[in-house]
Amino acid sequence: MPTAEINGHSMYYETHGEGVPVLVQGGWGSFCHGSHGHLPRGLSDSYQAIIIDYRGLYDSSDDLSVDSSIDMYADDAIQLLEHLGHAGGAHLIGLVGMGACISQVMAIRRPDLVRSMMNMGAWSDATDPLFREQINLFLDVHRDMGWEAFQRFVCMMSFRPDYYNENQERLLGPDGPWRELNGRLEAHTRFINACLNHNVTDQLVKVKCPSLVVHSHMDTVTGPRMTRPIQDGIPNAEGLELVEVAHVVAGKEQKIQFCEVVLDWLGRA
Repeated sequence: MPTAEINGHSMYYETHGEGVPVLVQGGWGSFCHGSHGHLPRGLSDSYQAIIIDYRGLYDSSDDLSVDSSIDMYADDAIQLLEHLGHAGGAHLIGLVGMGACISQVMAIRRPDLVRSMMNMGAWSDATDPLFREQINLFLDVHRDMGWEAFQRFVCMMSFRPDYYNENQERLLGPDGPWRELNGRLEAHTRFINACLNHNVTDQLVKVKCPSLVVHSHMDTVTGPRMTRPIQDGIPNAEGLELVEVAHVVAGKEQKIQFCEVVLDWLGRA
């Protein structure tokens, strides 16, 4: 798959499927390099799914002389859509973390490029004291105790207790979640800096595209107290309550349910 010179760095991306483009961005990781199986099932059967490596991950370079920000990552994604010739716009799906924040900035700044937006596990204002403490502690653990301790900590915070207990051995280890950050403390630090400085609540009124905000009630990091202001701030945004879902959708039944949600939303939007 190709790289493109985008916004002052080499950006790696993949496309899967054909049709109307859907840019899917997650948290501090990548759906690329064989991980596209974690995309909502059936997405690439009907749409062109676009996935990327954020700066500093795998095959995307970074320019450390430029301060990291959600605006910077949004510019990367905007310029990629332009590079791919998607002047008619793309649907944006932002999942569990800064991918949703990036989508917000894209919808605010470039409404011509955004057909619709879905936010999940997100925030529009990072001033919440508990949220800031959680995010800073993730970085502290990674820096002071190492990536393995960070993975253990973030997995315990991100999955339902029953799912974690049943799948602990499969989750933990070099092939488990957040493996992209193993050996990439600098990239993680830059992600954290961008996340903690994101604040667009007062600008959400500028979002004109159809928008869906998912509220995951068992999410202990970006639960409804963080996601409801997004829905409240976007004119005519829809909300969806997922009472049994934590920060990460996990397990066969939840994944099937979530795939249905995504495809239904895209079909309506």
